[in-house]
Amino acid sequence: MSLFLTLFQETTVSEAAKVLEQVNGDMGMLWMLIAGILVFLMQAGFTLVESGMTRSKNAVNIAMKNLLDICVGSLTFWLVGYSLMYGDTSNGWFFWGGLFQGEGADLFFQTMFAATTATIVSGAIAGRTKYTTYIIFSLVMTAVIYPISGGWQWQGEGWLTKLGFIDFAGSSIVHSVGGWAALVAAFMVGPRIGKYVNGKVLPIPGHNQVLATLGVFILWFGWFGFNGGSQLAWGGADAIAASNVVLITNLSAAAGGLGALITTWIWYGKPNLSQTLNGVLAGLVSITAGCGNMSAGGAVLAGLIGGVIVVFAIEFIEKKLKIDDAIGAASVHGVAGAWGTLVIGLWGVDGDAAIGLFNGGGASQLGVQAIGVLAYAAWAIGLSFIVLGILKATMGLRVTKEVEIEGLDISEHGSIAYPGKRQRDIEDK
Repeated sequence: MSLFLTLFQETTVSEAAKVLEQVNGDMGMLWMLIAGILVFLMQAGFTLVESGMTRSKNAVNIAMKNLLDICVGSLTFWLVGYSLMYGDTSNGWFFWGGLFQGEGADLFFQTMFAATTATIVSGAIAGRTKYTTYIIFSLVMTAVIYPISGGWQWQGEGWLTKLGFIDFAGSSIVHSVGGWAALVAAFMVGPRIGKYVNGKVLPIPGHNQVLATLGVFILWFGWFGFNGGSQLAWGGADAIAASNVVLITNLSAAAGGLGALITTWIWYGKPNLSQTLNGVLAGLVSITAGCGNMSAGGAVLAGLIGGVIVVFAIEFIEKKLKIDDAIGAASVHGVAGAWGTLVIGLWGVDGDAAIGLFNGGGASQLGVQAIGVLAYAAWAIGLSFIVLGILKATMGLRVTKEVEIEGLDISEHGSIAYPGKRQRDIEDK
């Protein structure tokens, strides 16, 4: 009788364990789907930020580029991108598993990241870039540039994974790759007409800072899925970890906004809205790599410094390098992305263990993080120069002076974002 009871109990425990495993698996899939939907919403946030921070005569063009990125990214990443990122590898550098790989929640979630990487470039070159040229670059970014380098760490057998490189949700893999590509694109396309006159840097203010603010709120909201979903599971310890990632993300974003606000208040004499918005985004980018390897206090400090750094980076790129990045994309995503990757080696943690230089973990992790930062910068800058160089020599990158002055909405798309009363009066006659 006792033997029967023992067998019955063991069977019950075994079945309960299987049920729990299945429930956790289902919950993990649901969490990834919800997180992917939140990341999808970030495309709306990017559209509002980029259009609000640039001229109204190019708002339709901005909207069309963001629509393009999600359309092209969804198809190219499904076709080849997923395979180039998560396929088999023999060397840890290049990956392949055949066409049309990936399925379900995993493919959907990873696709949203690919589209985000391409979208980062859009705002930097706003107001003077050919739409046809942008289409090709977006395709190459989502199909080749982002997936190959992403596999170096996220595939599991990549060379950076074996080094011990940490990038939980993509400060370097997503944001720096997009940010450095944006810097190259802005440099090669050249500045907007009227930006640099007689050695002076003239401001070209965006047409609607309220739209830009709404866009940042949407991005902030979507980032909870971006970072939290990167736990890739839900249930038990994974649920606790994902929840903590969301909390850490929010703390860093808030600190980044305050960092930029205080910096501009001291520097400019008044708190500047556009720079504060970029500070929030910089705080989000600054914690994206380390959101699974940072204490709450460490996250606040990382975001705060990121918000300060981004103000100086925007000023440096615009006034010293004389590169016209229309919305500060290279600073927010490239520079802050590098900072967010390095900070893990300064005061990051692995559970209860310190892995940072300043909290007793030594310098080894910082060295590994620096290698990753340099690798992603070199890859993105090098490939972007090659692709954009070919496009410049063949199709051309920039619209004509007349088109730029009139605005890209009319010439490239045949419509304008804000018709207004005068336009309707003309059409009625």
